[in-house]
Amino acid sequence: MRSILDLLLLVLSMYTYVIIASAIFSWLYAFNVVNTRNQFIATIGQVLYNLTEPVLRPIRRVVPSLNGLDLSPIVLLLGIFLLQNVIMRYVYPYVF
Repeated sequence: MRSILDLLLLVLSMYTYVIIASAIFSWLYAFNVVNTRNQFIATIGQVLYNLTEPVLRPIRRVVPSLNGLDLSPIVLLLGIFLLQNVIMRYVYPYVF
């Protein structure tokens, strides 16, 4: 059971990096820093969008944007950190 929890914590940690990469990529795209016509850049952007959008979409429905600032990745990261802490403090020590 601990190995399943370790795997879950690892997946949550990796998804945290995906969310951060997606936010940075969206900033680079919005400020026209990256060449959007490059197929490799477009593929990276599409992969990041496909990985994060299913989770961020319900949060965007609840949390309004603040003058064009999307706060949903921050809310998602806080939720992931909360879930990791709950697992580490309350579930992991009591698993045999």
